[in-house]
Amino acid sequence: MSKKTVIAGTLILTSASLITKVIGFFYRVYMVNLIGSEGMGLYQLIMPIYMLTWSITSSGFTTTISKLTAQEKAKNQTGNMGRILKQSLFMTVAASVVISSFLFFCADWFSITILKEPRTAFAFRVLAFAIPFMSSGSCIRGYFLGLQHAIIPAISQVLEQIVRIAAIYMTASFFVPKGLNYACVCAVIGIVSGEVLSFLFVFFNYIRFKRKRKYIKKPSITVTKAFYMICSMAIPLTASRVVSSFLSTAENILIPQRLQLFGQSATEAMSTYGELTGMAMPLIMLPSAFLTSVSVSLVPEISEASAINKRNKISTTVYTALLFSSILSIGAGVVFAVFPKEVCYIVYGHSELGNLLFLLAFICPFLYMQMTINGLLNGLGEHTFIFQTNIISSVINIAFIYFLIPVYGVNAYLVGWFVSLILTMLLSLFKIYCCTQVQIQFGSCFLKPLLAGLTAGLVIRYVIQIGSPSKVFFLMCISAMMLLYLLFLMVLGCLKKETLKTLRM
Repeated sequence: MSKKTVIAGTLILTSASLITKVIGFFYRVYMVNLIGSEGMGLYQLIMPIYMLTWSITSSGFTTTISKLTAQEKAKNQTGNMGRILKQSLFMTVAASVVISSFLFFCADWFSITILKEPRTAFAFRVLAFAIPFMSSGSCIRGYFLGLQHAIIPAISQVLEQIVRIAAIYMTASFFVPKGLNYACVCAVIGIVSGEVLSFLFVFFNYIRFKRKRKYIKKPSITVTKAFYMICSMAIPLTASRVVSSFLSTAENILIPQRLQLFGQSATEAMSTYGELTGMAMPLIMLPSAFLTSVSVSLVPEISEASAINKRNKISTTVYTALLFSSILSIGAGVVFAVFPKEVCYIVYGHSELGNLLFLLAFICPFLYMQMTINGLLNGLGEHTFIFQTNIISSVINIAFIYFLIPVYGVNAYLVGWFVSLILTMLLSLFKIYCCTQVQIQFGSCFLKPLLAGLTAGLVIRYVIQIGSPSKVFFLMCISAMMLLYLLFLMVLGCLKKETLKTLRM
């Protein structure tokens, strides 16, 4: 497969990721206006379970099918590709049926005993129907990714988001007036509709693609051999992601429960949880879509350079990845710190959420940096280390949630998240140094962007105080701060021609 094809596939997928993130963000804004912060809290209790079922039934199989398909395609064993996909589909659908049955028939017990929120039971019963389609669609997407035919998975991602929003829009008038539990069902119907249509799209394209390419060669591997090949890769990958997903789910389940021990009522706790996970967090994560597109393209570079021991290329790639991440993360963090109430007013129509967004602004740079650092570690083959640091991070978060939220409220969770990110970032940077012997240039990568961001933020903060408040004025100030930030970065020498060339690749 040519390098141009790989780059084209990466660009297609990252473009789709950008589009789906933007659509998903506006979808959340619509949901907030539709069901409020308490309704978003209920919805956010459902989503971790949804992601946990994806981790169990789909996550490891998607990567496995992608790798095995590429491997067999290189050997011109097209019959093996079909056998691997069919075998994987059988395994994932079987697992999905078991999990769906549990979720459907045990929804009341799970909602009351585990989540301690009986209003989610009906939504879980509806969600159960999405799991087989989700796992099947993920397998077929892995097949196309293995063939470097990225356009089908990309379109399916965008289609899923569009169908999800359309389904909610069409059913909202019927479900929402019946109460928050039915409003959550409305949101889950959107998930189910998106998964079904996305599966049908990739399935029919798989049939058409297979006939067009005439992939009808007889398999050279037995069913038993295919089963072993799949399991040897899928089980470790799935186990790793299930553990991480399970710990993340535990965090989300515990937060509203511990907030009640802090003194909040059930309604207040759910509203706080909804504001945090369903409103403020999506805001700080939105700019990361731009970071993903660059970090993904840099990962193959460091992987290739590491394989042939090109020290200069490794150093340049690490520096460029960290610098770009630092520029974007500090810029986003400063925007959220300088304009917290203004951003919330522009997006959600009210500024009270700004206090929470202001605190998250200090977490934002470390969160973005860890995303890029994990990308570099993936390029170096340090998957086990990433898994270990994720567990450490989750354990720290859970400890703060369980022991300190009842005393200090939601701020304890934010402090725990901050501590876990700093620790894992330092450990990860040290790991990169151990693997590459590259000295991290803290002054250029971190201190100069921070100085540029703080200077731009202070200047625009003064302008805000003397101006007339309005959405248009705030948008102009945010744009001016971003331009001023870029200007200061150039003056400090952070943005050079050599760096921009590396980013273009």
